[in-house]
Amino acid sequence: MSTSHWMLGMAVLAGFGTAPAMAMSEHQQEVAAWRAGRIERLTAADGWLSLIGLHWLPAGATQTLGNGVGNDVDLERGPTRLGTLTWEDGRARFAADADINIDGKAVTRVELSSVDDQPAPIVRFGSVSFQLIERGGKHALRVKDSEAPTRTGFVGIPYFETDASWRIDARFEAYDEPRTIEIATVVGTLEEYPNPGRIVFERDGKTHSIEALVEEGTEQYFLIIADRSSGKETYGMARYLYAGPPVDGRIVVDFNRAYNPPCAFTAYATCPMPPEGNRLDLYVSAGEKNYVGAH
Repeated sequence: MSTSHWMLGMAVLAGFGTAPAMAMSEHQQEVAAWRAGRIERLTAADGWLSLIGLHWLPAGATQTLGNGVGNDVDLERGPTRLGTLTWEDGRARFAADADINIDGKAVTRVELSSVDDQPAPIVRFGSVSFQLIERGGKHALRVKDSEAPTRTGFVGIPYFETDASWRIDARFEAYDEPRTIEIATVVGTLEEYPNPGRIVFERDGKTHSIEALVEEGTEQYFLIIADRSSGKETYGMARYLYAGPPVDGRIVVDFNRAYNPPCAFTAYATCPMPPEGNRLDLYVSAGEKNYVGAH
C-alpha cells in the first residue's frame, strides 16, 4: 500500500472510526473526503512534511551553498559544494558546481528570483530542493527533502468527531472601504493581507466574529483562528481554515475543516499568526487536534 493511500485510510479512520461510508451522513462524507485530500497534500514529496531548512540571506551578499560547515549556507544535504548564490540589481542568481535541475531539465545557472509574479523556480538535486522566498522584505532559502524524517515518519492526524453543528451559516459584514490588516508571523516578519470584511456568528448564546483575509489565487477567505482549545487539544498558535465565498451576505464556515498550520509539523515554516480579532472566546471542538509526531 502506498504512503498516500495509507494516509487516506488514516484520515477516515481517525475521524469516523470504522463505520462504512454508507453509514455516514453527506456532511461526514464531505469532511472525510476533504481530510483525505489534506493528508495527500501534506504527505506529498514536496509537502510541508518535507521542509528541512529555512536559511535567511544577508542582503546582497554572495553565499556559497553546500553540505557542511565550509559553506555560507549549510544545506546539510547533497554535495560538499553545490554552488554560489550572487545578487545583481536586487535579483538572486545561482551558479552550480554540481548537478542540479529545474523541472527535470539539467541547468548550470538559474535566476532564483520570481519573474512577472510567477513562483520562483525550484532547484532540485537528488531528493532535495530549494526555493527563494521573500517575507517582510527579507529573503530566505526554503529547503525540502522528500526523504525527511518528518515525512517518512508521519503518524497521521487526530481529529475531533465530525459535528454538523460546527458547520455554521454565518453572516458576512463587508467593510465600507477597502482595507488591509497587518499579520505577524512566527519568524518575526509582518505581512499585509486584504481584509474585505468580517464573519459574524452566534454560538452558545454569544456573538463571535472572525476577520476574513484574502490570499491570491482563491475566491475563498483565509481564516486564522485561535480559541479556547488552543494549546490544549489543538495547536497552541492557531489553526487555519477557508470559507466562502459569501452569497447574499451569508457565508458557510465549517470548523470541521480547521487544520494545523505548517509550523505544527516543522520548525522551518513562516506561519502567519491570528490577528487580535480572531482569538475566539469559544471552545471550538472541531477539526484537527494537536499533531503527536516528530516536529
